[in-house]
Amino acid sequence: MTPRTASTLLLALPCVLAHPATCAWPKWQPLSEVCQGPPNPYIIEHSQGKGLGVYAAHDLDVGDLVMRESPALMIVPPESVKTTGYPMSAVTKLVRTEFEALSLADQEDIMSLTYHATTTEEATMDRLGIIFRTNSYKTGAGIGLFPKMARINHSCRPNASYYWSDKLNKRIIYATRKITAGEEIFVSYIPLLLAQEQRQKHLHRYGFECTCEACAQAHATKELSDDRRTTLSKAFADFEPQLTLTPPKTQKSKQRARKNARSSVQLIELVHQEGLADYYAKAYRIAAICHARVKDWQAAAIWANKAYELKLLEDPESVYTMEMRNMTSNFVTSWKSELKTEGQS
Repeated sequence: MTPRTASTLLLALPCVLAHPATCAWPKWQPLSEVCQGPPNPYIIEHSQGKGLGVYAAHDLDVGDLVMRESPALMIVPPESVKTTGYPMSAVTKLVRTEFEALSLADQEDIMSLTYHATTTEEATMDRLGIIFRTNSYKTGAGIGLFPKMARINHSCRPNASYYWSDKLNKRIIYATRKITAGEEIFVSYIPLLLAQEQRQKHLHRYGFECTCEACAQAHATKELSDDRRTTLSKAFADFEPQLTLTPPKTQKSKQRARKNARSSVQLIELVHQEGLADYYAKAYRIAAICHARVKDWQAAAIWANKAYELKLLEDPESVYTMEMRNMTSNFVTSWKSELKTEGQS
């Protein structure tokens, strides 16, 4: 961690806001509903072995907007069946109703999307339903289809992530690391804290085998990666019930809290080693809470602010963002009080 004074960190709090790469706005200005700026930061071109793909039209920084898109089709799904998921016949009926209301051009865009189906499904099911199943995303209470975003390919070590904005009625893709002009943009279609074999099984529903940099590693390196991901999955689950700011009272609970603080830093190191930027903020939040419980206010404030900065880039108005802002402010206040007390002693 880079040392910072409590006052410097507190002053820095409101200075990192999401900014669209398509607009010549300062980085502190929040997303607007209308963006009158340069051309899109992406282009859609052929991707070797993947059909079409989305590429950066110019260099993108962490937090830069890649794409914002309203759903071309949106349905409230029927009740899910425990063993088989949503009943496809009911889903297809809902999708078909929405589809018929679209313009011919929009219909053609949707029907041109890649899809995966078995031979039997091809012969017995409506192709529109299969396209929707292959390409749709959950969007709050609904499920939506986004034709442009559907062109973004999968990676088990993606360089972009996404969230749904109820306010804008759009799904938003943003860079989670620096992306150079001409580089393909990837998101993840599946949970990433799985071993490679498990990830491939999840991807079978999309009809391809992943050959991303994480999956194409040499055997020994891949095994290390698998170990890190399964360790991370267990660690996140183990930390979850302990994420409280209530101070430990017994000697045993204090020892556990100190151990958790050390383990939280190791958790961050593992996430960084795997390059799983989608999990950075979650790991930083854990470290912030764990260090606050042992009254290491400097570390708690710095980790909380790191999580806040990332969540702010994603969605400035989310509950998570506000939580991390308040947490950072409270930890900085405790840090300043600690420094004041030390100065008087």
